[in-house]
Amino acid sequence: MKKILFLLTAISGLFLASCNQQDINADNSDDVFSAIEASAARTAAVNDTVTKGKCKGKLTSVDITTLPATITTYINANYAGSTIKFAGKDEKGQYVVGVSLNSVETGLLFDANGAFVQTLTHYGKKARLTEVAVADLPASVGTYVTANYAGYTIKKAGKDADGNLIVGLSDGTNHKALKFDSAGVFKEELQIPPHGKRGKKK
Repeated sequence: MKKILFLLTAISGLFLASCNQQDINADNSDDVFSAIEASAARTAAVNDTVTKGKCKGKLTSVDITTLPATITTYINANYAGSTIKFAGKDEKGQYVVGVSLNSVETGLLFDANGAFVQTLTHYGKKARLTEVAVADLPASVGTYVTANYAGYTIKKAGKDADGNLIVGLSDGTNHKALKFDSAGVFKEELQIPPHGKRGKKK
């Protein structure tokens, strides 16, 4: 009887250890890719010619759940089933929103009351990311991450229309998005907008 109890205890211990190990090693790479997509969308929105010409001051990221009802109603009516990747507000209260529908990226400008103004001219090209296998990244990317982001691991990467590499890191809890040129030379750390996980509008 003691042997049976011992065996049951040992098996339970192994099972719990296995479960805990799975929790520790849980793959959050989808969250990381969503984060770098949101970062690319934010960069595209901020740098679009329409944003620069019609928005005043710095474009500040906002939580997509706080967008005015008029904006979400417009998106639901005109881009049904789309995903909001980024939303921001300028100093005049105008909104810039990036949506994705069937792999087509569209940037939208709204006034402070949430009324649609126009689409962003070059957003679609700049916001699109093509996934790149981590193993295919230049060695210099891994070297830079190891030297400057202790505890973080490269989980996902993508390439934008200009050939820049957007690399997503995670330490198991926090995410980072870094931008490198096509040769793997570090350019900047990108801001990950609130709710980096994609928000779908139905």
